[in-house]
Amino acid sequence: MTELLSQPEFRLALENAIKGREAKNASFSLAWANGELTREHFARWAENHYHYVGPFSDYLAYIYANTPESARGAKDFLLQNMYEEELSDVRHTDLLIRFAEACGTTRERVVDIENATAVTRGLQGWCYAIAMREHFVTATAALVVGLESQVPSIYRRQYPVLLEKYGFTEDETEFFDLHITADEIHGERGYQIVLEHATTPQLQQRCLQLVGHGAEARFSYTKALYDTYVMKPDTPVANPEPALA
Repeated sequence: MTELLSQPEFRLALENAIKGREAKNASFSLAWANGELTREHFARWAENHYHYVGPFSDYLAYIYANTPESARGAKDFLLQNMYEEELSDVRHTDLLIRFAEACGTTRERVVDIENATAVTRGLQGWCYAIAMREHFVTATAALVVGLESQVPSIYRRQYPVLLEKYGFTEDETEFFDLHITADEIHGERGYQIVLEHATTPQLQQRCLQLVGHGAEARFSYTKALYDTYVMKPDTPVANPEPALA
């Protein structure tokens, strides 16, 4: 039977569950950081990203509802995170739409889920399922540690390129600047909640499993953007599957 890990051991294991699956290393993220994309590509990214992060406060609300009063600090964090997403200063999704419009698309296209890939819709569904069905600590591990904690490392590469290479203004790219700081705080707080409340070997192992699943899901979502919008339909496959007899 797996033994209960100490908090330092568990923290390292959580970090290792993400390693090798970071969305910053997916093809779309690398092309973005290397200045190889166009504003049209960013528009398609925004149309998809809205359907992943747009319901984030909804995901958190389900986790909040499943969190016992004895975990008051966790409930307070979830509520604060929801407040920042929806009410504090400006809604984060409005900042995303501002960027999308600067890329040449429209609010109407962004909010229409028909403009998202199947992988994006799958990621959204996974987030809802985890938030609604899982223990609050394993759901926090999946969504805050596995997904949200990755944001600063992604946007620190992408934000300067938007200003320096593509000529966006700071106002148009506020969505990215805001999340570098906010999600660094959120990610670390998520780690602390998981370390504190995953108090059995079973909860720890489920947290590790879901952090890995979350990292894989975000990587796949990001890669699908490249495959769908950047690669050309007639691009030859490097190692094609052999034809079936």
